[in-house]
Amino acid sequence: MQHVRVAIIDDEVVVCRRLSQALSKDGLEVEAFTNGQPYLERMREAPFDVVFCDLNLPDANGMDILARSKAFRNETEVIIITGHGSIDSAVEAIKKGAYHYVAKPLKLNEVRALCRSALARAGMYRENPLLCGALKGSDDLGAIGLSTIVGTSPAVRKIFSMVQRIAPVDCNILLQGASGTGKALVARAIHEMSPRKNHPFVCFNCGGFTDELIASELFGYEKGAFTGAAAAKIGLLESATKGTVFLDEVGEMPPAMQVKLLHVIQDRRILRVGGIRPIDLDIRIIAATNRDLKHEVALGTFREDLFYRLNVVSITLPALSERSKDIPLLVDHFIEKYSLAFRKKVRSIEPQALNILLSYTFPGNIRELENIIERAVALTDCDQIRQSDLPRDIRNLEFNTVEGEGLLPLAEFEKRYIGKVLERTGYNKGLAARLLNIPRTTLWRKLKEYNL
Repeated sequence: MQHVRVAIIDDEVVVCRRLSQALSKDGLEVEAFTNGQPYLERMREAPFDVVFCDLNLPDANGMDILARSKAFRNETEVIIITGHGSIDSAVEAIKKGAYHYVAKPLKLNEVRALCRSALARAGMYRENPLLCGALKGSDDLGAIGLSTIVGTSPAVRKIFSMVQRIAPVDCNILLQGASGTGKALVARAIHEMSPRKNHPFVCFNCGGFTDELIASELFGYEKGAFTGAAAAKIGLLESATKGTVFLDEVGEMPPAMQVKLLHVIQDRRILRVGGIRPIDLDIRIIAATNRDLKHEVALGTFREDLFYRLNVVSITLPALSERSKDIPLLVDHFIEKYSLAFRKKVRSIEPQALNILLSYTFPGNIRELENIIERAVALTDCDQIRQSDLPRDIRNLEFNTVEGEGLLPLAEFEKRYIGKVLERTGYNKGLAARLLNIPRTTLWRKLKEYNL
């Protein structure tokens, strides 16, 4: 059986290299091109199943590549790469047959998930055992949208189950949880598993902007609506037609904009700034916040009617301290990610360093862990992250293994310590033995001795 073939067309050699390495890990046959014409010649010789194409190439336009690819082989799925901050051209490409778009700077997990989703749409996973195995590598969840969420703890599995149940139901969703817990990833997963997955996923952060700027970004504006509006511009809500709008930090939205958003949800139509013609919307809204919106409603800073409109279904994401079993998996994931990004050959983390991370509470959650590993991969001069590569303030923290009940007999202390390490490692006995710095046979004997 032939390998599934993927083409990458981008004039940046680094982008071609990074995407090639990432997609090859999924068992795909990848070819990269820095110009459009060589790709078209190769497409005629050996057609590609999925194509990642930059909108602006030295010798071609991404729209032309899209049209010629679909004309040559309609089954080929084209994913547009855009690096200009504006999604207008990407949305236009989707209307002309592109499967989806991805914005620079590229996130490799997002690219891999998009590629898998495109292949699933074409039935490739059913036809190719190699790709089926790659999908099962993401914990065999049967849901490509969840492949970007790393974890096997009960708290994460509960999220997986909720997402799988609610994604096909076209209702508004409110994601709640502390900063850094992965609300944007869950929103993306819901979109990728919904009937709207072949249409835009548009993100907007509601915090830190004036009413006027939020209005022009969400609703768009007509030519001449204000000084500097030399041409009409569609807003993010309008650009997400048939897709999903992710409103991050919705609790930060100013009161006047809360009223306008409420009307949008109720009427499913908008007026551009300076416009007089209502525009109908077909969108799903996923909102996220790190605030307690019920408390904000009680204080009068967030509208109660808007809260209930957004909170049709609520999903609360756990803090990393509530899913410490996932820390080793997340560490491996981020080591792989930043080794590739920094072109380094870091393969693992030494047990002592992992032990320090397992004892840390991570007030910044997954985002903080990612930053720590990114820094460590950048600093280390060998193929393994060591204690010295971790931030000094984390290294200096004490590992509180046994919660104080005064002095304990040595055997009781050892029993509790081993139990704590097993709990922190998700009862992975191999990893626990490495952290305890004892042979596995000794660990097995201790487990039997202490009836653990």
